[in-house]
Amino acid sequence: MRIEEIIVVEGKDDTKRLQQFVDADTIETNGSALSEDTLEKISHAEQVRGVIIFTDPDFSGEKIRKQITEVVPTAKHAFISRKKGEPKNAGGSLGVEHADKEAIIGALKNVSTPKQTEFTSEIEIEDLIYFGLIAGNCAKKRRELLGEKLNIGYTNGKQLKKRLTMFQIEKDTFIQAMKDILKDEQNDRI
Repeated sequence: MRIEEIIVVEGKDDTKRLQQFVDADTIETNGSALSEDTLEKISHAEQVRGVIIFTDPDFSGEKIRKQITEVVPTAKHAFISRKKGEPKNAGGSLGVEHADKEAIIGALKNVSTPKQTEFTSEIEIEDLIYFGLIAGNCAKKRRELLGEKLNIGYTNGKQLKKRLTMFQIEKDTFIQAMKDILKDEQNDRI
Protein backbone atom coordinates (compact mmCIF):
# COMPACT_ATOMS: atom_id res chain seq x y z
CA MET A 1 0.00 0.00 0.00
CA ARG A 2 1.48 3.35 -1.08
CA ILE A 3 0.69 6.46 0.98
CA GLU A 4 1.01 9.69 -1.00
CA GLU A 5 1.05 12.02 2.01
CA ILE A 6 4.02 12.29 4.34
CA ILE A 7 3.30 10.68 7.70
CA VAL A 8 4.40 12.50 10.84
CA VAL A 9 5.48 10.09 13.59
CA GLU A 10 7.31 10.48 16.87
CA GLY A 11 10.45 8.44 16.25
CA LYS A 12 12.48 6.02 14.16
CA ASP A 13 10.81 2.95 15.68
CA ASP A 14 7.45 4.24 14.41
CA THR A 15 8.96 4.80 10.96
CA LYS A 16 10.40 1.25 10.90
CA ARG A 17 7.06 -0.23 11.96
CA LEU A 18 5.06 1.70 9.35
CA GLN A 19 7.49 0.80 6.59
CA GLN A 20 7.03 -2.90 7.35
CA PHE A 21 3.45 -2.58 6.08
CA VAL A 22 3.21 0.48 3.83
CA ASP A 23 5.33 2.36 1.32
CA ALA A 24 5.48 5.81 2.90
CA ASP A 25 7.78 8.69 3.72
CA THR A 26 7.85 10.02 7.27
CA ILE A 27 8.93 13.01 9.28
CA GLU A 28 10.00 12.12 12.82
CA THR A 29 9.35 14.66 15.57
CA ASN A 30 11.90 13.05 17.91
CA GLY A 31 9.84 13.75 21.01
CA SER A 32 7.22 16.21 22.13
CA ALA A 33 9.46 19.30 22.11
CA LEU A 34 8.93 20.20 18.45
CA SER A 35 11.56 22.49 16.99
CA GLU A 36 10.74 25.36 14.63
CA ASP A 37 12.72 23.49 11.96
CA THR A 38 10.54 20.38 12.33
CA LEU A 39 7.34 22.44 12.23
CA GLU A 40 8.58 24.20 9.08
CA LYS A 41 9.35 20.82 7.47
CA ILE A 42 5.84 19.59 8.30
CA SER A 43 4.27 22.79 6.97
CA HIS A 44 6.24 22.48 3.72
CA ALA A 45 5.29 18.79 3.42
CA GLU A 46 1.60 19.72 3.75
CA GLN A 47 1.92 22.20 0.87
CA VAL A 48 3.76 19.75 -1.38
CA ARG A 49 2.21 16.33 -0.70
CA GLY A 50 -0.09 16.57 2.30
CA VAL A 51 0.51 15.34 5.83
CA ILE A 52 -0.98 12.62 8.02
CA ILE A 53 -0.33 13.00 11.74
CA PHE A 54 0.07 9.51 13.25
CA THR A 55 1.30 9.93 16.81
CA ASP A 56 1.13 7.64 19.82
CA PRO A 57 -2.19 7.34 21.70
CA ASP A 58 -0.82 8.96 24.86
CA PHE A 59 -0.33 12.40 26.42
CA SER A 60 2.86 13.18 24.46
CA GLY A 61 1.28 12.05 21.20
CA GLU A 62 -1.72 14.32 21.79
CA LYS A 63 0.57 17.23 22.67
CA ILE A 64 2.48 16.78 19.39
CA ARG A 65 -0.79 16.44 17.44
CA LYS A 66 -2.08 19.73 18.89
CA GLN A 67 1.17 21.59 18.16
CA ILE A 68 1.19 20.42 14.54
CA THR A 69 -2.52 21.16 14.07
CA GLU A 70 -1.95 24.76 15.18
CA VAL A 71 0.63 25.21 12.41
CA VAL A 72 -0.99 22.91 9.81
CA PRO A 73 -4.76 22.93 10.44
CA THR A 74 -5.43 21.04 7.19
CA ALA A 75 -3.34 18.01 8.19
CA LYS A 76 -5.10 14.65 8.17
CA HIS A 77 -5.18 12.51 11.31
CA ALA A 78 -4.67 8.76 11.74
CA PHE A 79 -5.45 7.20 15.10
CA ILE A 80 -4.91 3.87 16.82
CA SER A 81 -6.56 3.00 20.10
CA ARG A 82 -4.57 2.77 23.31
CA LYS A 83 -5.18 -0.98 23.31
CA LYS A 84 -3.74 -1.39 19.81
CA GLY A 85 -0.65 0.60 20.81
CA GLU A 86 0.17 -1.44 23.91
CA PRO A 87 3.64 -2.98 24.04
CA LYS A 88 3.94 -6.76 24.13
CA ASN A 89 6.40 -6.59 27.04
CA ALA A 90 5.47 -5.12 30.41
CA GLY A 91 6.94 -1.73 31.23
CA GLY A 92 7.04 -0.35 27.69
CA SER A 93 5.19 2.76 26.62
CA LEU A 94 2.20 3.02 24.29
CA GLY A 95 3.13 3.60 20.71
CA VAL A 96 2.54 3.22 17.00
CA GLU A 97 5.65 1.00 16.96
CA HIS A 98 3.67 -1.69 18.85
CA ALA A 99 0.63 -1.72 16.56
CA ASP A 100 0.04 -4.68 14.29
CA LYS A 101 -0.45 -4.57 10.53
CA GLU A 102 -4.23 -4.54 10.75
CA ALA A 103 -4.25 -1.56 13.15
CA ILE A 104 -1.80 0.46 11.07
CA ILE A 105 -3.48 -0.23 7.72
CA GLY A 106 -6.91 0.45 9.29
CA ALA A 107 -5.77 3.77 10.73
CA LEU A 108 -4.27 4.90 7.42
CA LYS A 109 -7.33 3.84 5.42
CA ASN A 110 -9.61 5.76 7.80
CA VAL A 111 -7.82 9.06 8.22
CA SER A 112 -9.90 11.97 9.48
CA THR A 113 -9.59 15.49 8.18
CA PRO A 114 -10.73 18.47 10.23
CA LYS A 115 -13.01 20.62 8.12
CA GLN A 116 -11.99 24.22 7.53
CA THR A 117 -15.53 25.53 7.15
CA GLU A 118 -17.45 27.20 9.95
CA PHE A 119 -19.27 24.58 12.02
CA THR A 120 -21.44 24.96 15.07
CA SER A 121 -21.83 21.70 16.90
CA GLU A 122 -25.25 20.79 18.23
CA ILE A 123 -23.60 18.42 20.70
CA GLU A 124 -23.77 20.00 24.13
CA ILE A 125 -21.88 19.26 27.35
CA GLU A 126 -25.19 17.92 28.67
CA ASP A 127 -25.14 15.26 25.92
CA LEU A 128 -21.64 14.19 26.99
CA ILE A 129 -22.79 13.95 30.61
CA TYR A 130 -26.00 12.11 29.63
CA PHE A 131 -24.01 9.42 27.83
CA GLY A 132 -21.52 9.11 30.69
CA LEU A 133 -18.54 10.47 28.77
CA ILE A 134 -17.37 13.03 31.29
CA ALA A 135 -17.94 11.54 34.72
CA GLY A 136 -18.46 8.05 36.06
CA ASN A 137 -16.79 4.67 36.17
CA CYS A 138 -17.16 4.00 32.44
CA ALA A 139 -16.39 7.49 31.11
CA LYS A 140 -12.80 6.83 29.99
CA LYS A 141 -13.68 3.51 28.33
CA ARG A 142 -16.66 5.08 26.57
CA ARG A 143 -14.50 7.95 25.25
CA GLU A 144 -11.98 5.40 23.94
CA LEU A 145 -14.74 3.47 22.17
CA LEU A 146 -16.33 6.66 20.80
CA GLY A 147 -12.96 7.85 19.48
CA GLU A 148 -12.47 4.52 17.72
CA LYS A 149 -16.00 4.36 16.33
CA LEU A 150 -15.93 7.95 14.99
CA ASN A 151 -12.27 7.73 13.97
CA ILE A 152 -11.28 10.81 15.97
CA GLY A 153 -8.94 9.15 18.47
CA TYR A 154 -9.03 9.13 22.25
CA THR A 155 -9.41 12.37 24.14
CA ASN A 156 -10.00 13.31 27.75
CA GLY A 157 -13.33 14.65 28.97
CA LYS A 158 -12.24 18.29 28.79
CA GLN A 159 -11.19 18.03 25.13
CA LEU A 160 -13.97 15.77 23.83
CA LYS A 161 -16.44 18.48 22.76
CA LYS A 162 -13.63 20.37 20.98
CA ARG A 163 -12.55 17.20 19.12
CA LEU A 164 -16.14 16.42 18.08
CA THR A 165 -16.46 19.97 16.73
CA MET A 166 -13.04 19.90 15.04
CA PHE A 167 -14.06 16.86 12.99
CA GLN A 168 -17.61 18.22 12.51
CA ILE A 169 -19.35 15.22 14.01
CA GLU A 170 -23.11 15.69 13.60
CA LYS A 171 -25.33 15.14 16.63
CA ASP A 172 -27.22 12.18 15.06
CA THR A 173 -23.90 10.47 14.21
CA PHE A 174 -22.74 11.03 17.79
CA ILE A 175 -26.01 9.70 19.26
CA GLN A 176 -26.00 6.62 17.02
CA ALA A 177 -22.39 5.85 17.96
CA MET A 178 -23.24 6.17 21.65
CA LYS A 179 -26.32 3.93 21.27
CA ASP A 180 -24.11 1.28 19.64
CA ILE A 181 -21.53 1.59 22.44
CA LEU A 182 -24.18 1.30 25.17
CA LYS A 183 -25.79 -1.66 23.40
CA ASP A 184 -22.38 -3.40 23.23
CA GLU A 185 -21.86 -2.66 26.94
CA GLN A 186 -25.19 -4.31 27.77
CA ASN A 187 -24.38 -7.35 25.61
CA ASP A 188 -21.04 -7.72 27.39
CA ARG A 189 -22.82 -7.84 30.75
CA ILE A 190 -25.12 -10.67 29.66
